[in-house]
Amino acid sequence: MSPTWTPRSGLSWRLSNTLDTEFCLDALRGAAKAAGGWPEILNTDQGCQFTSRAWIGLAEANGVRVSMDGRRRWIDVVMVERFWRSVKYEDVYLREYQDLVELEGGVARWIDFYNHARPHLRLDQLPGAGHRRRRRKGGASGFQVEGCP
Repeated sequence: MSPTWTPRSGLSWRLSNTLDTEFCLDALRGAAKAAGGWPEILNTDQGCQFTSRAWIGLAEANGVRVSMDGRRRWIDVVMVERFWRSVKYEDVYLREYQDLVELEGGVARWIDFYNHARPHLRLDQLPGAGHRRRRRKGGASGFQVEGCP
């Protein structure tokens, strides 16, 4: 059985001001650890980090199919795009972070709020973690995969 990659929750993230692939690999490993395993398929955009040999190699070495075929792309990654849009509009643009350390702390607080307190319309106004607890009580849960933000 596949692990549950919880919808409407940020499982793992990293912050970088470069196009380096390593921070995305760290986030992917962190997400797999948080979810208790690797997904079946990983939808990403076609950024340089996600088309790199290192990214594809890590995914394939763990039995993950990488999808970036371009068809219906907006549907495949819409939740990741909306998540990062929310981070920017609900936190980053409202504050004047002075450096990356301050920014990282602010984003960490916002993601904790998003995962544990922010209500989600699609989850009956429950936060992502609340929805995860409720779904586990009710039986098998869905399987959603989101790539590195």
